[in-house]
Amino acid sequence: MKKLGRIATLASLCCVASLCAVAAQAEEDPWEGFNRAVFRFNDTLDRYTLKPLAKGYQKVTPDPIEDGIGNFFRNIGDVVVLGNDLLQGKLHNAGVDTSRILFNTTFGLLGFVDVASRMGLQRNDEDFGQTLGVWGLGNGPYVVLPLLGPSTVRDAFGRVPDSFLKPYRYMGDVPSRNSMLGVDVVDTRASLLAAERMISGDRYIFIRNAYLQNREFRTRDGQVEDDF
Repeated sequence: MKKLGRIATLASLCCVASLCAVAAQAEEDPWEGFNRAVFRFNDTLDRYTLKPLAKGYQKVTPDPIEDGIGNFFRNIGDVVVLGNDLLQGKLHNAGVDTSRILFNTTFGLLGFVDVASRMGLQRNDEDFGQTLGVWGLGNGPYVVLPLLGPSTVRDAFGRVPDSFLKPYRYMGDVPSRNSMLGVDVVDTRASLLAAERMISGDRYIFIRNAYLQNREFRTRDGQVEDDF
């Protein structure tokens, strides 16, 4: 009887834990119906356009060239990181990222060679969504943006200030700007092809949970409390 009682208690605890998990997910993702519709639209567009382009790009581009292009766009992104270092009061990180930009832009041939990492200057990873989180603003509901993918309300608004630190909007020649943007998007998508193989089960839930956990980890600089 005692054994049956323990089994019943364990079953009750599992049921409560499951209900709590469902409630937490509902709180994080109250717009799930809308989000799933946008997710299907993005996924279909990706499957028939962006993913084939990324595979073709990866197939025809030699690895050293692909690495160099990725380094070039990360060097541009370091300007965004530096701005948010300063907004978060991370002066040491700001010094590191300033040095990275200077060394990679000069000795690294406009960033195509990541000489800074070889010198021990490791890249930080900050954006304005994280800055808002450091300032105490909560994530808000999870939202899937058309074309842009997973986000939260806070991170969606954070994209706007970050865009002013990227060079694209200041390029007067429209074809050059669009070409640069296009290569950036395709190169980023190609870099995700290997990670995509890890997705299992419900793609929507897997990507949502991975995104939210990653954003919490980055906003808290890895200082995430254990749930257990």
